[in-house]
Amino acid sequence: MPKPRELDPSTSPIAFFGYELRRYRQEAGLTQSKLASRAGFALGTISMAETGRRPPTEDFARRCDEALGADGALIRIKEMIDNVAARLPAWFRPWAEIEQAAESLRTWEPLIVPGLLQTEDYARVLFSGEPRASAGGVERDVAARMERQRVLEREDPPMLWVVMDEGVLARRIGDDAVMAAQLDRLLQVAGLPHVTLQVLPSDAGSTVGLLGGFVIAQSRGFANTVYMESAGQGQVTDRPDDVADITTKYEAIRAEALPQRASLKLIREMKHRWIGN
Repeated sequence: MPKPRELDPSTSPIAFFGYELRRYRQEAGLTQSKLASRAGFALGTISMAETGRRPPTEDFARRCDEALGADGALIRIKEMIDNVAARLPAWFRPWAEIEQAAESLRTWEPLIVPGLLQTEDYARVLFSGEPRASAGGVERDVAARMERQRVLEREDPPMLWVVMDEGVLARRIGDDAVMAAQLDRLLQVAGLPHVTLQVLPSDAGSTVGLLGGFVIAQSRGFANTVYMESAGQGQVTDRPDDVADITTKYEAIRAEALPQRASLKLIREMKHRWIGN
């Protein structure tokens, strides 16, 4: 039997829950199968929770805590997860959980850098521009966005395919330094083995996807789910027709995008333009 993949508990509250769940289970001398039987959940659910690929529900945390005699420890970690989620808008929380559990994410963005790839300063400028934005609210939003990005740093991160419009690289968000740092961040992330970054050039002439960005999440054993951007808030759906339509759009956009090597060359060129401004 292969050795369980080590999970870094410092990467996120969800990873901390998975780490502690495994620790308590092993201290109790139980296999995942026996814990699943005692707690009344499927073996796959236990496995995904222990590897940080599925956020725990309140019922899951309570029943596992009781089955393992953890004296409320798992319940308290679940409360910590909920406190982090509370920083996010209510309509976005379901997607945040899907994003954390996904094995792959395919993203299209025509207007701004995707949230998972934004620097703190870039995100801060975006949130500060919202109507009625307050200093405290902006910092909470920035902190929540940075917390979401930890999904790319975990032991078993999702595969991330990003396609963004060339206009994103040229659209000023903040000052020149903010833009230069943001493009440098894109170059750094593109060096990760689980990230592919492509740019749709302005001269591609493609009109597919101009009405808004979207993300397709895929996780083994679950239906593909789509997040679609819209004014004010996004929409999450797993309706097969919607998912199929968005997937077709993504593939059409990606077919017109530059390969990653050429995309990174373009990003470097745009970074130097911002540095020189």
